[in-house]
Amino acid sequence: MKLPHAVATAIALTAATITLAAPARAQTYDPAYPVCLQIYQGGIADYYFECAYRTMAQCQMSASGRPAQCVVNPYYGGPKSRRQRQRSYDRY
Repeated sequence: MKLPHAVATAIALTAATITLAAPARAQTYDPAYPVCLQIYQGGIADYYFECAYRTMAQCQMSASGRPAQCVVNPYYGGPKSRRQRQRSYDRY
C-alpha cells in the first residue's frame, strides 16, 4: 500500500522539525536573590544569568567592564521571615 504524496511529505517535515529543534533552556533564575547579572557570550540569544546579588549596585560592580547588564529578578521570592507564625487553636 502506497502513501499519498501529501502524507509522505508531512511525515518527512515532522521528522525534520523534531530532529532540528533546539533544546529548551532550563530556568536560570534563583528566587533567593532580587538582582541577576545577565552575561552575553557573543550570539544574539547566547547569554546566561547569575542570580547572586542583593543590590543593583553590587551587581553593577560585577558587570563593570564585561558584556553584561543587571536585571531585576522576576522570580524573586522576597525576604524570608525570621519569625514563625503562631498557631491559634480554638477551644471547644
